[in-house]
Amino acid sequence: MEFITSDQRDELFESFRCEAFHLELRDHYGVPGEEGPFARWRRGVPDDLGWLQPWLARVRAATSADRIVRRVRVVTEPVSDYIRWEHAVAPTNLEAGEDIRWLPRHRLSRLELPMSGADWWLFDDRLLAVGRFDDDGRVLGSELVTDAAVVARCAEVRDLLWAQAVPHDEYKI
Repeated sequence: MEFITSDQRDELFESFRCEAFHLELRDHYGVPGEEGPFARWRRGVPDDLGWLQPWLARVRAATSADRIVRRVRVVTEPVSDYIRWEHAVAPTNLEAGEDIRWLPRHRLSRLELPMSGADWWLFDDRLLAVGRFDDDGRVLGSELVTDAAVVARCAEVRDLLWAQAVPHDEYKI
């Protein structure tokens, strides 16, 4: 299996035409740039969110060009500290134009998730970037998938999950 890098995935994000959708299924991620801010949040130390600015700039650029950026976070309840932190930071993403919804894992019922339950980005209903992680939640890379049937199934799952998920402002933890 060949992976693209995070930088290459970011290039996909910058070049999509209509919509980028992210499905997140993990209750914790080991993203190196987030370790310090997450630890500070756990100690109650204010954060200037400087570490998040590159992402927010990408979202603003996309949404100011009338492109859509959406995300569903499937979470185990009670939520982990990491998910609490993501929820606390999410208003900054919303202000940049990203639309985030939350879906308690128990509400997935019997829905079979494509890509063996891995996280993925769906770009313009034509291309998937499937996130691959090690056991500690660190990103190994993304696998590109262009198979039309797989992409169509992910678009279908996106629509089902979006309809079930709770808008950020309504999801209380």
